[in-house]
Amino acid sequence: MKEMRLGVIGLDTSHVEAFIKLLNYESSEYHVPGTRIVGAYPGGSQLCAVSRDRVAKFTDAYRTEHKVRIYDSMEALGKDMDGILLHSVDGRQHREQFEAVSKFGKPVFIDKPLACSFEDSRRIADLAAERSVPLMSCSALRYGAGITGLLAGDERADSAEAFGPMPILSDYPPYYWYGVHGADVLYSYLGRGCRTAQAVHTDGVDLLVGVWADGRIGTVRGLREGTWEFGCTLFTKSGKRDSVAAETPPSYAMLLQKVVPFFQTGRSPIDLEETVEVMAFLEAAEASLAKKGRVVELPK
Repeated sequence: MKEMRLGVIGLDTSHVEAFIKLLNYESSEYHVPGTRIVGAYPGGSQLCAVSRDRVAKFTDAYRTEHKVRIYDSMEALGKDMDGILLHSVDGRQHREQFEAVSKFGKPVFIDKPLACSFEDSRRIADLAAERSVPLMSCSALRYGAGITGLLAGDERADSAEAFGPMPILSDYPPYYWYGVHGADVLYSYLGRGCRTAQAVHTDGVDLLVGVWADGRIGTVRGLREGTWEFGCTLFTKSGKRDSVAAETPPSYAMLLQKVVPFFQTGRSPIDLEETVEVMAFLEAAEASLAKKGRVVELPK
């Protein structure tokens, strides 16, 4: 199969360095063949420091170290590439950026989060359907070694908790920054159907509680003290499953083993409506946080 040419939008996150090393260099221990990053549009957001302070560094690395062509516009990039990796760290930009490149009909992977609101997520999904654009979006933790594949056969989780670090930034929607990791892991086992969300906040911990229509309960425990580990606990009819994400293989490599076939076939392994609901869950949890822990219904 011919190697696909990929373009990156958003050179303001460490993810772009991880992805290009795994995709472009056969010498990488966990190299994933089949695609190559050959172009990029730096982007960048003035709304948050994590973007503003890093875009120049990663742009320079792509240009000088990796010999990637730097484009002046998203439209020019989208026209030239076989597929797009939308990595912009500020999810508030994703709707506008997807609108700009989706008109070319190329497959697009949007790095977490899909967007930073249910409204923007809904619009992205609807536009993908209108324009017949293959679209995939998730956290790398969904496929992290030690986290994925905990259930066998038709076994299902009756309840689940995902946990991990959850720093909160002063200039970014609170739960879309790191809470998205735990929420995506939670949904990978519980699937769609959450009806309400509730957030409990202290200085060191946030607990996001979702209640599903069939009575199942899922929680995301976000930690700001102690160990920097991701994991989950599943409760099933046959027993409890505990997990912690492994460092090797790296979660990015595990993710790319799903993303590369997505680009090649145009078929995402994740139901896009599930990803949209993950964003709705985070929005409802943030609304609960603002309302000092009141239960909030997910947007319809």
